[in-house]
Amino acid sequence: MAKQQPRDEAATFLISVAAELAGMHAQTLRTYDRLGLVSPQRTSGGGRRYSNRDVEMLREVQRLSQDEGVNLAGVKRIIELTDQVDALQRRVAELTNELDNARRNVRPGAELVPVPHTNALVVWQPRKRKN
Repeated sequence: MAKQQPRDEAATFLISVAAELAGMHAQTLRTYDRLGLVSPQRTSGGGRRYSNRDVEMLREVQRLSQDEGVNLAGVKRIIELTDQVDALQRRVAELTNELDNARRNVRPGAELVPVPHTNALVVWQPRKRKN
């Protein structure tokens, strides 16, 4: 049995290959690039190089426009909002990790309290009472 090679995520394709993989005409890819729907890498000479992720995005643009009837302005907004949601989810994961770390490092008798109108957490520890 042949050993399967790992998929090269850094692979890029010429516009003609990407168009064939996405099932569309190369001119459509140029239009999508011009509209900002897909932004392929560029060579030093200005040629477009499409990644696997770009090809997947091209397929999604096609699906939304042809199967769902979304116009290209709507597709662009969907892509922007999806990117924004992804970024926010990453940020929530980062903050959750920071909070978990802070909770693990709190001294006995202290607690974490939010500081109003900021994203900061501080460790609050009651003052020792004088007898």
